[in-house]
Amino acid sequence: MVTLLENIVSVLIIMESVIGTFANVFIALVKGIDWVNRQKLSSADRILTALAISRIGLLWVVVTNWYASMFNIDMSRRQVKFTINIVWAVTHHFSTWLATSLSIFYLLKIANFSNLIFLRLKRREKRVTLVVLLGAMVLLFLNIAVATVTETTQVNQYAGNATWKIKLRNTVNLLNLTVFTVVNIIPFLISLVCVLLLIHSLCRHLRRMQLHGRRSQDPSLKVHVKALQTVISFLLLFTVYSVSLILSSWSFHVLLNKQINLLCQAAGILYPSGHSCVLIWGNKKLKQAFPSVPRWPGAG
Repeated sequence: MVTLLENIVSVLIIMESVIGTFANVFIALVKGIDWVNRQKLSSADRILTALAISRIGLLWVVVTNWYASMFNIDMSRRQVKFTINIVWAVTHHFSTWLATSLSIFYLLKIANFSNLIFLRLKRREKRVTLVVLLGAMVLLFLNIAVATVTETTQVNQYAGNATWKIKLRNTVNLLNLTVFTVVNIIPFLISLVCVLLLIHSLCRHLRRMQLHGRRSQDPSLKVHVKALQTVISFLLLFTVYSVSLILSSWSFHVLLNKQINLLCQAAGILYPSGHSCVLIWGNKKLKQAFPSVPRWPGAG
């Protein structure tokens, strides 16, 4: 029997999914149209487009899990479960690392430091973001390899004696936890460093403004603040998302009621939905294009 709480959380999940899907489709379409018209995209626009596409996939994986949890759909078949896990791992990975690359891009484009290493990185911001994404691919392959090992272990869970199965299961769980921690803590720490450096750069800029008697309407100040809002929102929402994943996984293993699992999904879906809305609000071109959505063909 479906409870009132489950209905409320389900409505919340559906609303978040619709808003998130619309926001990410909007970003992808605007940047796609811009690419067709101009025949080129800036580094930031390419990252935004890829990020939006990855989050559309991530949202639909989350919706699939919600549907299965809500209506007790049997998704225990190995191939179906394994496919969903791989799709989730890929979309989650790209969503996280593309957002991290965007944080790095904002730092290198906006912050002002006289440090020689920073200046060298600033001149090569395209190469830096490319190297970060290539390095992230190594972690993605590691993640997929662990998922494959987990699947193989589950297939062979009835082989051998009980003691061996318990040890093997514990080893696989520890491996999963380690990989999950590494894959998520690295982009979190990178984004945190970007936030701290942007704050430091902003403070330096404010001091220079005070020394020269400049007003608060300085364009550079506004750029700093918008970049900080975007990166900080990513950090906060990504933290909520990661915690919800851990709680959801824990509730599954200890067989807690599905209300907890649904609450975790509702909290986690704020990340791919809410951060994309923040990106629209913080991007001048996207913000200007938003009022024209009702005039798009088929929108009304």
